[in-house]
Amino acid sequence: MRVGDQYHKWVEWSEEDQTYIGKCPDLITGIHGSEPVRLYSELCEVIDDVIRHLEAEGRSLPRPRIRPMQEVG
Repeated sequence: MRVGDQYHKWVEWSEEDQTYIGKCPDLITGIHGSEPVRLYSELCEVIDDVIRHLEAEGRSLPRPRIRPMQEVG
């Protein structure tokens, strides 16, 4: 498993901005784009860049806090 895989990330449509927003709140505020699949790939690349940057500076990575919701039955 890659380090970035522990962080929850998603792409959603923003009616207000009329574009897709890629989010990973534990590491970045978000990025935007017009194609959701491409945007998710770019989001993963940005997250990997942020992780490399933090590690290069000797900073610890934030603990993953955001988790997908689970259905309670």
